[in-house]
Amino acid sequence: MNAYVFPGQGSQFRGMGQDLYQRSEQARRLFDQANQVLGYDLTRIMFEGTDENLKQTIYTQPAVFLHGVVLALTTESFKPDMVAGHSLGELSALTVAGVLSFADGLRLASVRAAAMQRACELTPSGMAAVLGLADDVIEQVCAGIDEVVVPANYNCPGQVVISGSVAGLLVAEDRLKAAGAKRVLSLAVSGAFHSPFMEPARAEFAQVVEAMTFMPPRCFIYQNVDAQPTTDPARIKVNLIAQLTSPVRWTQSIERIVADGATGFTECGPGKVLQGLIKKISPSSVISGL
Repeated sequence: MNAYVFPGQGSQFRGMGQDLYQRSEQARRLFDQANQVLGYDLTRIMFEGTDENLKQTIYTQPAVFLHGVVLALTTESFKPDMVAGHSLGELSALTVAGVLSFADGLRLASVRAAAMQRACELTPSGMAAVLGLADDVIEQVCAGIDEVVVPANYNCPGQVVISGSVAGLLVAEDRLKAAGAKRVLSLAVSGAFHSPFMEPARAEFAQVVEAMTFMPPRCFIYQNVDAQPTTDPARIKVNLIAQLTSPVRWTQSIERIVADGATGFTECGPGKVLQGLIKKISPSSVISGL
């Protein structure tokens, strides 16, 4: 069985999707439809914009969503047995699995991005990658800090991203290094994603999600919040909303997908970030990209 996985924010690059646009009439129609849905020329930002433009959350998230979904939908061999997405990529996975229409998935990506950007502007906060330390040690250190600091992304064994206040992250860096972390690297992001700081975004996103119709997916989807397979639209909604303030359990998701019979993974989207993480989680799996 083959699982298709979709990356999130951070995998973008200038010019992504341009070759797809040029070689596929179906891709051109989808890219042009996206511009109409959004009301601005996202493809121009993707193909010709500056790196700084593309790093803005309000553009990054719809762009990464669009690239991954178009890539999957224009690939004849795309027949997933399972799907999963990392953070924003969960929307891409839901769309290609038929839970959301292309237009609704894109709208949710845009709403999510704008809501998260606004939440980031409310309080100074950030994220840092912790390398070479066990998950439970990181959890214990974060729990012992008076400031808000929480695990945000369980990316692979030995790599966990934490989110928190600026002051809290400084304390966390010292304590995590003292606990044995090889490195603690500050990330160039606008705020503390997947943390309590995203509560205003979660509430805003929830209103839009709850008003939408979600269809049963054509295959199992493994969601970030609980790393469990589901085809229940009601549960998918709840998990999708909760994801904004909950950690991305990527390691656990991939482990469960493998336990459920997946022998191969195909990454749909810009870059090879997920391929690298999956190699560390499940070295025996066949891993490729579209």
